[in-house]
Amino acid sequence: MLINNIAIIGLGLIGGSIAKSIKQSNPILKISAYDYSEVLEKAIADKSIDVALTSYKDALDYDLIFIALPIKESVSVFNELAPLLNEKQIISDLCSVKGVFANAWQKISSKGCYIGAHPMAGKEKGGYKSSDGLLFENSVFIISDYSKKYFLLNDYTSLVKTIGARVTFLNPYLHDKILAKVSHLPQLLSVILVNQAAVNKDGINFLDYGAGGFRDMTRIASSDFAIWESIITANRVEILDSLAAFKDSVDRMISMIKNNDLSDISSEFNKARIAREEIPFNNKGFLSPLFDITIFLEDKPGIISKLSTILFENNINIKDLELLKIREGSGGNFKLYFETEENAKTAKMLLEKSGFKIL
Repeated sequence: MLINNIAIIGLGLIGGSIAKSIKQSNPILKISAYDYSEVLEKAIADKSIDVALTSYKDALDYDLIFIALPIKESVSVFNELAPLLNEKQIISDLCSVKGVFANAWQKISSKGCYIGAHPMAGKEKGGYKSSDGLLFENSVFIISDYSKKYFLLNDYTSLVKTIGARVTFLNPYLHDKILAKVSHLPQLLSVILVNQAAVNKDGINFLDYGAGGFRDMTRIASSDFAIWESIITANRVEILDSLAAFKDSVDRMISMIKNNDLSDISSEFNKARIAREEIPFNNKGFLSPLFDITIFLEDKPGIISKLSTILFENNINIKDLELLKIREGSGGNFKLYFETEENAKTAKMLLEKSGFKIL
């Protein structure tokens, strides 16, 4: 592999997680980073990075440069560093809007390789303190299909796969259109839903009555606006188009309810149900399939160890595990994800044989 050292500009949630995950999977790779001094000190102490850079321009001494700053700052650094690359260097932004970088690259004369990427993983809270070496495990890692012309792409994708991510390619402008629909619009709607329900009348807080459905729909309302400010600005046109389409849908629903058009409302419910059921639930991130089983585990010491030992002894690897519901003193329902359908079926058979309850 031609990537022997890496520089990361920005050690927030994504940059910090990239550093931790690469260091775990590729400990011989030299990783340097640029950020605030207190962040770099923490990353050095964590052994997530090897070298603290005093200037982001020092990243030009490295084979691969990841830019993981907010979008506006990332574009600025990108425009400054990209023209100075040699033919054996890669520069890769990790931002959630891709068109703005594709536009910038078209105006730049550079000998280097630009690989635009968007790791589809995150948390409600940002910053290095929230970074996680397992953040990208089984996540979808979108790469601009404009990158397919570069001979260094295979080295890049090989590195990405070592951190557990699943690579897929997408046109950068189509990426922004899709993300406006499935990520940026839901974020804004989540904020609106919480704010419109945050009513206190006669001493009664409406949010106290928010059940599971409301909590599920509004989980991302806790997201930090500092993360979203540059996303909204950079993908403004597509987000406005999505909001306009959503407003039209709301207006149609208002009209149907006013006119008591229950048949038309029923049709909308049915269309939504059919579309929702077509989402491949055995895919984490809706891409790159994983196969799952749901199991009930009793609340008693050693039960997870027993389960993992059975699968380990039969050479079956759990790719991911998700807690669905739990009741203290009784147990909980867990979803186990596997790489192949065969592994999932074999795991089901082995666990049932050992007395576990498969749901």
